[in-house]
Amino acid sequence: MSVFTAAADQSLCAPLPVLGKDVTVPLVTGGEVTYAALDYAASAPALQRVWDDVAAYAPYYGSVHRGAGYLSQLSTDLFENSRATVAEFLGCRADDQVIFTRSTTDSLNLLAAVVPADCQVFVYETEHHASLLPWRDARVTYLNAPRTPAQAVETLERALADRDPYGPALVCVTGASNVTGELWPVKELAAAAHAHGARIVLDAAQLAPHHPVDIAELDVDWVAFSGHKLYAPFGSGVLAGRSDWLQAAGPYLAGGGASRKVARRTDGGVDVEWHSTAARHEAGSPNVIGVYSIASACKALTEAGFENLVAREQHLVRAVRAGLAGIPEVKVLSLFGDDAPRVGVISFVVEGWNSSHFAAALSAEYGIGVRDGLFCAHPLVRTLLGSDPQEVGECGAPEAEPGERSLNAIRVSFGAGTPDEHIERFVRAVTELVSEGAQWKYRTEDGRCVPDRGAAQL
Repeated sequence: MSVFTAAADQSLCAPLPVLGKDVTVPLVTGGEVTYAALDYAASAPALQRVWDDVAAYAPYYGSVHRGAGYLSQLSTDLFENSRATVAEFLGCRADDQVIFTRSTTDSLNLLAAVVPADCQVFVYETEHHASLLPWRDARVTYLNAPRTPAQAVETLERALADRDPYGPALVCVTGASNVTGELWPVKELAAAAHAHGARIVLDAAQLAPHHPVDIAELDVDWVAFSGHKLYAPFGSGVLAGRSDWLQAAGPYLAGGGASRKVARRTDGGVDVEWHSTAARHEAGSPNVIGVYSIASACKALTEAGFENLVAREQHLVRAVRAGLAGIPEVKVLSLFGDDAPRVGVISFVVEGWNSSHFAAALSAEYGIGVRDGLFCAHPLVRTLLGSDPQEVGECGAPEAEPGERSLNAIRVSFGAGTPDEHIERFVRAVTELVSEGAQWKYRTEDGRCVPDRGAAQL
């Protein structure tokens, strides 16, 4: 029986058109099938609307903030209007700044570069490495993985109460886990941080593509996210929020665009006056196409209506969870439990299977693209798997041979462009692989499990 019902389908919006929805891929068992892209948490396919907008602009591409010519002026207007669009999409306050970066990782490294020298940073061990690792020059307190949203708040409150009350502090937290998809109590964590005189930055890489993010309503100090997870290709990201720490620090990168005035001194050195606007941290020629693609995606999601998109995605989440729940050998990973609200990101392990072997079989035999590994969240996945933090296991490079237990997991992720058929095929494929086994032989090559092209079909 299908995990979908006709009645549910009729009440929901259609998937948003995405690039590549009709791409076919070969199967190792013969023939071709339409590719089921179920790795949105890594990079979501580009919205067709975004691609069309970029293609329409491309002939008019010009240097930004660098020229008097018509195309340069047009590109500059497009760049700055995109900044305004992103600010509106995030519900920015009047004095917030929107800075364009390369990605969430770049955004959080930028923030790490401008925190005051005596700042204490509080980070949960459950964070993606982009949030976990940038704070090299700060005093960092790593918080243990909570098992309920309430425990997350209590853990933070205790840690903040024990800190030096006179120094600056920053809390870094995800909005939606890139491993479990579970939503974190961001508004409550922001209130706890502010009650103890700390600031908070929200890693919205997995939240913004699936759920509205409003800086003012959540009362967070900064938000970071990536375009490539928001259906916008070309390698751009955003850091948006309060400007004081950003303007008090030197530029993230020194160079053209960040500098307002540069003059030689009589002693042979140079004097530099840096911009006080967002340009201070946007040195070099900006990625105007990447920025415009983010703005286009923001508009497309807003116009489609997040309420409609969330409703449809939750329909898919329920279908996947119901399908996996019917397979005893499958264990879905969770911090907060089955009833926790979540976005379209679900990780699991299969008894008796190496995760890389299982993901390889989904791809080679069913044309389904998922992710296996530790998802750049090694401490969290090891906690969820109940393994020792010191056990060997690398993101995307399992040591176990096909059929052996691995220390990694499998992640399926989806969103606004996912059709019902992809989810149906995924649940059917998992069921068949568990009950019947793979149809092909696999081997490990360069740390990855791949079909053995020289082997006969099983």
